[in-house]
Amino acid sequence: MVKAERVKATMEALGKIGSTERGMMRLAYSEEERQATDYFIAQCKAAGMSVRTDAAGNVIARRSGTCSNAPAIGIGSHLDTVIEGGKYDGSLGIIAALEVVRDLNDHGIRTQHPIDLFVFACEESSRFGFSQIGSKVLAGLITQKDIADLTDKAGNTIQTVFANRGLDFGRLGEAQLPKHALAAFMELHIEQGPILEGKNLPIGVVSGIAAPTRFNICVRGHAAHSGSTPMNLRQDALIGAAEITIELEKAARREMQHGTVATVGDIEIAPGAMNVVPGETHLKVDIRSISRTSKDRVVKCLYLFLDHLRDTRHLQIDCHLLSNETPVRMDPQMIDMFEKICQKQNIRFTHMPSGAGHDTMNMAALCPVGMIFVPSAGGISHHPDEHTDLAEIITGIDVLKAAVLERAVAEPTEKQV
Repeated sequence: MVKAERVKATMEALGKIGSTERGMMRLAYSEEERQATDYFIAQCKAAGMSVRTDAAGNVIARRSGTCSNAPAIGIGSHLDTVIEGGKYDGSLGIIAALEVVRDLNDHGIRTQHPIDLFVFACEESSRFGFSQIGSKVLAGLITQKDIADLTDKAGNTIQTVFANRGLDFGRLGEAQLPKHALAAFMELHIEQGPILEGKNLPIGVVSGIAAPTRFNICVRGHAAHSGSTPMNLRQDALIGAAEITIELEKAARREMQHGTVATVGDIEIAPGAMNVVPGETHLKVDIRSISRTSKDRVVKCLYLFLDHLRDTRHLQIDCHLLSNETPVRMDPQMIDMFEKICQKQNIRFTHMPSGAGHDTMNMAALCPVGMIFVPSAGGISHHPDEHTDLAEIITGIDVLKAAVLERAVAEPTEKQV
């Protein structure tokens, strides 16, 4: 079993970086995220690992294997957070990966395959409205052109943000990993939902990851005086945005049997005065599902309803597709491996899909992937109240360590010879 006190101390140290009274604030490529990655780099070097930062800002730490030409076994997650987030989302996967290496060092265990620890850059969409930039670049799923026009809410372009972080956006493509660089990738993460806690289960073996389709919708009407403009003569952009929100909820509810969900998570209103009919609104829409066909039906409903609003409310509506990703199934052999490890260690588990997106889904383009969940108290995530008990964390790390040893192929120790 890994050292619980060391895990706890690492969690506490990392949890102080970016902590505020309103929650964690480690936005992608921010100074706070840099401080967190610097802490991780220092810990990896102390554990005898070599470390590099690629052109996308991903941090990759390597524990060498005995076979120099063997592909690596990848483990990891992310350190950036949502606005006012929690201390476990992403960070727990980083701590787990680091502790696996530390524990192997403690026991003098060498592996044939090298082990690569990944801290993926910009997993969260909170800053740019575009998620998992680091892992998508690594996997060759996006190019420099795909994200060149991104800006954050403060109006900073991604090129400027990269430059401020000491990264050259023009060299982004250099971060792509070659095929066969990895033999497998695994991630431990909090569930971000209530299933495991509700069933009193310590481990969820992930079967697949839902993928989002995201839009930025601009609704333009006509700003007017709220007191002197009759209701039947208004072109209220906010009413149009509200109807879009309600219609999306109806469409997603019709697809609930497929686990499909739809969310309008951000609305901006202009001019934003109490006595002015809103003339323009901007909505950010997230539609996701394990089922591609179910998600496509909701998207189709959205497009049809936007046409309806244009005709009935005489609004100008621009709908910009931000991303359209495909749900990913975990590798069957990886699922089977996690299942057998749990059975061998007498750990109760369940198979479950992930409604949230993760970097693992992009790494599937490079190698077989697997993922495990540990419980999230109250199903809470992306919130300061995020919490997972230390005992549950240790159980998850023990399962991850066993999986890494199986895939990386442990060399016999002197006691075994």
